[in-house]
Amino acid sequence: MLRDVDLDVPAGTLVRVVGANGSGKSTLLRLVAGIDAPSAGRITGRPPRTAYVPERFPAALPFTASAYLLHLGRVHGLGRREAAARAAAWLERFGAGAHARTPLAELSKGTGQKVAVAQALMADPDLLVLDEAWTGLDAAARAELDRAVGERVAAGGAVVFVDHDPRRLAGAADAVHAVSGGRLGPRPTGPNTVPTGPDTVPAGLTAPDAPADPTGHTARSDTPGSGPSVRVTASGGRLPDGPLPGRPAREDGPGGSVTFTVPATHSDALLRELLTSTPAWHIHRVDPATTTSRTP
Repeated sequence: MLRDVDLDVPAGTLVRVVGANGSGKSTLLRLVAGIDAPSAGRITGRPPRTAYVPERFPAALPFTASAYLLHLGRVHGLGRREAAARAAAWLERFGAGAHARTPLAELSKGTGQKVAVAQALMADPDLLVLDEAWTGLDAAARAELDRAVGERVAAGGAVVFVDHDPRRLAGAADAVHAVSGGRLGPRPTGPNTVPTGPDTVPAGLTAPDAPADPTGHTARSDTPGSGPSVRVTASGGRLPDGPLPGRPAREDGPGGSVTFTVPATHSDALLRELLTSTPAWHIHRVDPATTTSRTP
C-alpha cells in the first residue's frame, strides 16, 4: 500500500522509479497510468493519450498481433488506415513484422512483449508508463525501445519507467524517485545514482555483475568519468549563434546531416533545442554513443 505519495511528472521529462521487489513500484505506475484509482487523494493533469506497458503481456486475447494493434489504434482515436500503417511500422521496427498474422496466444513471451510495446507507442502518447517493459525483449528490441523512449521525450511526452537493469537509460532520467515501505522517498544521493540493493551503481559505470549494454559497448562521453554519451543525428536545421546544450561534439555526415555527441544528461535539452529551432531540425536517430566524436 502506498501512503503520502506526491509525484509531479512534467511534460518532456524522463522519470525513473526504483525500489526493492514488493515496495510498491508497480502500484505507483498503475496509478500514474490510470489503470488503478487511488483509495485516497487524487491524480490530476493526466493527458488523455496515456499508454501503459506491463511486465507481462496478457496474451490470451482473441486477436492476431496486427488485429490487436489495429484495435488499440482505433481506441486511441486513429483512423483505420493510419492505425494499420502504424501497427505494421512498429512491428517491423521491433523485429516482429513476420508475426503480424500470428494469434497472440501463439506468440513467444518476447514477441508478445514487442506487441505490447508497439501498442503503447503507435499512438504517440503524451504520457508513457513502462513497468519492466524491457523484460523478455532481445538485445536489438531493447535498444530500439531505448531509442523510442528518447524520441517520445524529445517530442514533448513524459515517460515514467521501472527496470531491473541499473544501466537502463543510465544518466538520461530527469528525476529518480525511490519507493520504500509504501512511501515515495527522495532521490538517491549522488549524481545519477540508481539503487540496486545494498550497493549502488553510478550511472555510466559497470558494476562487476551489472548486465551488459544491449549494444555490447559501454557508452561514455569524451570526458573521463562524466558518464554515458548520446549521439543525435539530424538534418535540415540551422545552428544557433550560441553554444548548444552540453556543448556537443559535431560530425558532418552525408546529405547535410550532422551527428552531435553529447553527455546523456544534456541529451533531452539538446533535442528540445534542435526541435524548437527555426527551421526545426529533423531527428533521424538517437543512439547511445559507442565511439567518440571530437570537434577539430
